[in-house]
Amino acid sequence: MPRLPVPSLYLLFLGMTLAAAPHLPRLPWWIALLVVGLLAWRAWVVQRSIALPRRWLILGLAFTTLGMVYLHYKTIFGRDAGVALLVIFLALKLLEMRTLRDVTVVVLLAYFLALTNFFYSQTILTGALMTVTLVVLTTALVGFNAPRRRVRDNLKTGSVLLAQGLPVMLILFILFPRVQGPLWGMPQDAFAGMTGLSDTMTPGNISSLSQSDAIAFRAKFDGEPPPRGRLYWRGPVFWEFDGRTWRAGRVPSAQSYRFEPEGIPVQYEMTVEPHNRQWLFALDLAGQVPPNAYGTSDYQLLSRQPVRNRVRYTMHSFLDYRAVAGATPAELDYARQLPPEVNPRARELALRWRREAKREDDVMLRALDYFRSAGLRYTLTPPLLGANSVDELLFVTKSGFCEHFSSAFVFMMRAAGVPARVVTGYQGGELNPVDQFVVVRQSDAHAWAEVWLPSRGWVRVDPTAAVVPVRVESGLAAAVPDTEPLSLLVRVDATWLRQLRFSWEALANRWNQWVLGYNPERQREFLNLLGMPSPDWQKMATTLFWAVGGVVTLIALFVLRRRLSKDPVQRVWLAFCAKLARAGTERRPSEGPTEFAERAGRAHPARAGMVDGVAKLYADLRYGPQRDPDGLARLARMVREFRV
Repeated sequence: MPRLPVPSLYLLFLGMTLAAAPHLPRLPWWIALLVVGLLAWRAWVVQRSIALPRRWLILGLAFTTLGMVYLHYKTIFGRDAGVALLVIFLALKLLEMRTLRDVTVVVLLAYFLALTNFFYSQTILTGALMTVTLVVLTTALVGFNAPRRRVRDNLKTGSVLLAQGLPVMLILFILFPRVQGPLWGMPQDAFAGMTGLSDTMTPGNISSLSQSDAIAFRAKFDGEPPPRGRLYWRGPVFWEFDGRTWRAGRVPSAQSYRFEPEGIPVQYEMTVEPHNRQWLFALDLAGQVPPNAYGTSDYQLLSRQPVRNRVRYTMHSFLDYRAVAGATPAELDYARQLPPEVNPRARELALRWRREAKREDDVMLRALDYFRSAGLRYTLTPPLLGANSVDELLFVTKSGFCEHFSSAFVFMMRAAGVPARVVTGYQGGELNPVDQFVVVRQSDAHAWAEVWLPSRGWVRVDPTAAVVPVRVESGLAAAVPDTEPLSLLVRVDATWLRQLRFSWEALANRWNQWVLGYNPERQREFLNLLGMPSPDWQKMATTLFWAVGGVVTLIALFVLRRRLSKDPVQRVWLAFCAKLARAGTERRPSEGPTEFAERAGRAHPARAGMVDGVAKLYADLRYGPQRDPDGLARLARMVREFRV
């Protein structure tokens, strides 16, 4: 059995490593160790020219690892378990790879393993790494089929093969009818790693997000964005409190999203990153409901399906408004409820404010004055609170984050008989000067309060702004000391580093908008620009067929012409065949030079010797082991002098 070429084997190992490397941090440690060990085993076999392991040993390893994967993931199906098995079985396949057929199977499996990286990440870096992986694997495949060629020549051939597919790939990307969501049905564990706001609020929930620089969404305004202090992006609203945790409680009515707008609306476009929840975000207060979504009586915007893909929608919002929905007697009573016998000191203080105040407005102002003057400290690492969390925050630790202050404020409003609720979302955002998008990160997560005032409706009150105004005006990094554990990108001050980050994020946004976000709506917009009005799947399929056919034909003609123009021996031989064809002896496509020469010699016996000489010289020059430096000139002279 012929040996597989060693350089191509090592290229195959490199390609497999590039395809598997992004998965290794996500896999159990023993899988990473096993894969490295199997690769080293196969490399040792190649280096020492020893026999491959017996089949029973490979089967034993396969069934053992299958059981271990099942014990770890509790299944062998789904994204994570499936990728783990693919990585293991691909490494095991190396230990039984003996023939070219085995090599082809391994390379195709490695191609698929490279594809699985996009189940976890679709960034530019992932695309670039997998492109390099494809080039390496294709070069290895060419090398196995042409074992005597240099690696440099195989790399050139592999790159040309992939480049020839680029036009077809672009046509398929532009014209293939798009569907909502991915083309493959993903299992539920595909969305397990998504982060963002929670459907509950407990002290520590939002402060943990402050250490993440992941992007929550982007907004592109028509004109100048509003001041940072007015950028309140509304998310989940919480009504129920058990003494420690806030929850949404009863689902508000979806039929009474109404308010009284004031002033001119702000126009903008939102691009929300996937977070596996139904919340959609908008500036407080949204003047419209996005497609495939609905609004609730507490002014939440909810998608009809969990947001598992990037969502883009156009919005307008009113920064000044009078919110009057969600204020029936039952709802207002719901917004006053508190668990009994918790936070007695805070209750007593709130009741005193109520006795001394004439209106709900006065109670709210007394509470804000107290938060300003009580010596409260804004910190990302507040101490743990016990059962009476509000009492401990206001009178003992006096240290908290936005969720602590909003929770305490709403508790005291309710204790004073004033309807109130907690609103979470994001506050602020950073304008990227490269593409003019306002970027809102997870570190901008925020919580504030809403209080019902009979004369004004639901009014936003931000107790964090009373404690540390710079948080709302300048952002999180300006509000906490340098010793607090913030992400480097949130604190970065170097101008060149900020500019580099802005440029990279603008490029990533273009990638998201036009590649990852090329959905049916975006496809229709683009095809309209190309002169295809009202495109449907029949028009796109027809155009796709002719475009791909035309491109493939052009590529084939270009390659054939280039090959002929680069092979003077073939060109001279074709000229010789043309002379015989004009004399009535046309070469069949399946005929080789020797067979054709015998038939032509019988048809033209007077020239049989010259025909045989031309054919033999052509075969030597074309297929011989060594090239005769003067052979081409002799062949051209013989063909030129040939007459029938």
